Amino acid sequence: MPPFTRTPTPRELRQDVLLAGVMLVGGILSAGLSSIAKVYGADQAELWTAMPYVIVISAALAVRRRWPAAVAIVVSLAFVVATSLKVPEIYAGNIAMFISLYTVGAWMNTRRSAFLVRTGIIVVMAVWLVIEMYRQAIDQAHKADVVAGMFSPLVAFLMLQVLLNVLYFGGAYYFGERSWSAARQRAALEQRTAELERERALSAAQAVALDRVRIARELHDVVAHHVSVMGVQAGAARMMIPQDPQAATAIVAGIETAARDAIRDFHQLLDTLRAPGDSDDGSSTVGVDDIAELAAASTAAGLPTRLQVIGEAAPVPRLTAVNLYRIAQESLTNARRHAGPDAEADVRIRYEPGSVELEVVNTGRLVTGLRPGLGQLGMRERATASGGSIELVPRPTGGFRVRATLPVGAPGPGPVPAPTPGSTPAPDSTPAGALAESGSGAPGRGEESL
Repeated sequence: MPPFTRTPTPRELRQDVLLAGVMLVGGILSAGLSSIAKVYGADQAELWTAMPYVIVISAALAVRRRWPAAVAIVVSLAFVVATSLKVPEIYAGNIAMFISLYTVGAWMNTRRSAFLVRTGIIVVMAVWLVIEMYRQAIDQAHKADVVAGMFSPLVAFLMLQVLLNVLYFGGAYYFGERSWSAARQRAALEQRTAELERERALSAAQAVALDRVRIARELHDVVAHHVSVMGVQAGAARMMIPQDPQAATAIVAGIETAARDAIRDFHQLLDTLRAPGDSDDGSSTVGVDDIAELAAASTAAGLPTRLQVIGEAAPVPRLTAVNLYRIAQESLTNARRHAGPDAEADVRIRYEPGSVELEVVNTGRLVTGLRPGLGQLGMRERATASGGSIELVPRPTGGFRVRATLPVGAPGPGPVPAPTPGSTPAPDSTPAGALAESGSGAPGRGEESL
């Protein structure tokens, strides 16, 4: 944080000029009344001597915020000279010196110099006051009541002068310091407020960006999955119409179901656009149990998919459940698009203490290069959003493996979701990724775009 500096505004500078004008008028009135009242008795100077004095202190106050140290020194010297010469004006001068000392403390940016200027003026004024008090005591020593006792009228008067000067100079010093401290605190508060406003704007922009990323991720998942399923089924229906119209009709019914599911998911996305949800991804209602339906839909779309649940099911947070489902969905979609016509897939959900692991392994074409895409990015984002990790690697024998490990609460007893009808559970002894190549399609060379 840069050091605090105080700079007067044009409005404050105009106020100083106005103060100088008020002081000039007040000083003239004070000089006239003091001359009539004979404040210095017979030794009082002529009235005209007060005019230069009043003009000097008034002119100095007009620039008090511009040059506080110089103004304080000029006003103090003028006060000493005027008092020594018994110029018939004391009230405007006292006020001007108080304001000038206050201004040094309140507006001088070099704090060490501000301390030295005020201390020097106070020390000089104290020495001068002691000298004046001593001279008055000598002048009045011939009077009997002066030496009559410790608390003679003169001694009491001198003690009163000391007390008033202590309060006078101490007050000017204290209020100047308080004004400087208050201004510094106000500036710090304004700076902090500006920082908070910038942080708020940044947070709002980040929230909008996160919402856009979340919506884009959901949109990609919905489009990639449903359109892929409908495309595969439409191609199969076109080929089956001449040979088996009844089977083609069943496939078209599956396309209709996929279209309805896509419309439902699109409605959820529209709801998210109208009223953005929280970080739990409220736009999605799918979960871990729905992976069984996902595997069945993948099998119906032409990619034989087996589902296996290992371990005792544990409660899974909604965000984690949604992310597991979407990762499985994207993995199967990529397998249908890139693995080839004779590929198969295994989906394993493994519950472990404090975590749940999803592994999707498919056979098929040999992947020689991993080409990053929106699907791969979305899966990584989902794993990271749930505080987990994900592995996306091609298999040496062909196909691809996706393994995501996400943290959950402590595992507890619960039902194990059963595989969907028509899907065959893989044996527990089958190692991860140990899938046999099936069908007559030999592994080919290709690229996996996730």
